[in-house]
Amino acid sequence: MEAVTAASTRTVMSQIMTPDDANFLGKVFGGKLLSLIDLCAYTTAARFSGEVCVTASFDRVDFLEPIEVGDVVTMAGEVSFVGRTSVEVTIEVYAENILKRTKRHTNTARVTMVAIRDGKPVAVPKLICEDRDEKIRFLAGRYRRELRPKYTEERERYAESLAKLSDAELDELLK
Repeated sequence: MEAVTAASTRTVMSQIMTPDDANFLGKVFGGKLLSLIDLCAYTTAARFSGEVCVTASFDRVDFLEPIEVGDVVTMAGEVSFVGRTSVEVTIEVYAENILKRTKRHTNTARVTMVAIRDGKPVAVPKLICEDRDEKIRFLAGRYRRELRPKYTEERERYAESLAKLSDAELDELLK
């Protein structure tokens, strides 16, 4: 299995947002955007690995600005980190008002995909980081992966400690 450059994994997808994509406030529904991000992550990870990939997790998606109906949403995905069978894809989302010729960054998302063959995870290629930014993204991705189990353990430990408190103690914490 040959290593693959980070730059060669870049995927750009665009779609115009229609009234069917709107929420109750007339802005683009967050769920629609998450669906598009997931498609971009799949395309990027599958192109990188040469395998069918499934979504393992969304690390975080920040909604920085609303997206309007009529905007063209463009997602730029790139593999930022790889494990043995997993691929982290970083996706930058931009909304463009084509009539006003304005473009703005609206979201950043990180999605972990797992390569699958015959229903089982399969090894993915190594990632070649050629420039400083790619190296930084890879190392930051590795750090996020190392932190995930620690964060999960801490969150579970905290939830367990709350469950042991009396109602009076819980009420006191709510103040």
